[in-house]
Amino acid sequence: MKEFLENRKHLSKKVQAIYLWWHKPIIDQELLQSLPNLKVIANSGVGMDHLDLKLVASFGVKMANAPYAVSSSTADTGMALLLASARRLVEGYHVAISPGMEYCEADLLGVEVTGATLGIIGMGSIGYKIALRAKAFEMNILYHNRTRRKEQEEQAVGATYCEKIDTLLQQADFVMVVVSLTPQTHKLIGKREMELMKPTATLINISRGAVVDQEALVTALQTGVIRAAALDVTYPEPLPRLPSLAYFSETIFRAPPGAGCIPAADRGRSVRGQLTTASGVEVCVKVP
Repeated sequence: MKEFLENRKHLSKKVQAIYLWWHKPIIDQELLQSLPNLKVIANSGVGMDHLDLKLVASFGVKMANAPYAVSSSTADTGMALLLASARRLVEGYHVAISPGMEYCEADLLGVEVTGATLGIIGMGSIGYKIALRAKAFEMNILYHNRTRRKEQEEQAVGATYCEKIDTLLQQADFVMVVVSLTPQTHKLIGKREMELMKPTATLINISRGAVVDQEALVTALQTGVIRAAALDVTYPEPLPRLPSLAYFSETIFRAPPGAGCIPAADRGRSVRGQLTTASGVEVCVKVP
């Protein structure tokens, strides 16, 4: 990318494809106008909410992403957050390493995972992999999705479909949000939804920060509407270093990217090969 920026005038007509890594380079009208022969943009991850797809399409440019590259690693992160919150691992770690620690208070006990009810909002490829993992922990699984899974898929993980999201929220001990960020899912989980949850419930968000109303979440934690939250994502990222979600002991954060691991990154990079096959051009702009 540095080479391109330094020689934009010379290289602009040669560029036929752009490969995005961690949302860079920024795709805006200025860049698109400067690349008259651009045919395709490949995104290394799944979500494309950081892109103006209408703008890209208006230039006749195709989009590609890697919908399954990080499914397993993201599902792993979701379960890691669930377990860490349930067993209060972060709090326990700080107690264990504190200089004056001589014994552990009994009120640091966590909650049971085995036999608990997990509600999955969004049963796509990641949501289904979470259900597979939760089954191994002998959890009861509810899910809400735009379309219901096939009966054999439900039976394979022991999942029960909830046509209404309210039903899931009222019954689940752990609510895990696994949806794409769209205008319809912006602040999908807000004050009303949290008030439907059990006061002993934990909210886990591994989708996008803006899917949860963070002001409502702060209030819910302050007033005991829900027990805890475990977040792989926030809005913005990182959170401002002011009194916020970061000041609650009941909140666990995972430094993004939760989907990141070496094999997943390699699968994301494989988009370059898919892009070349689909468009017939070689990737000319890559951001490492």
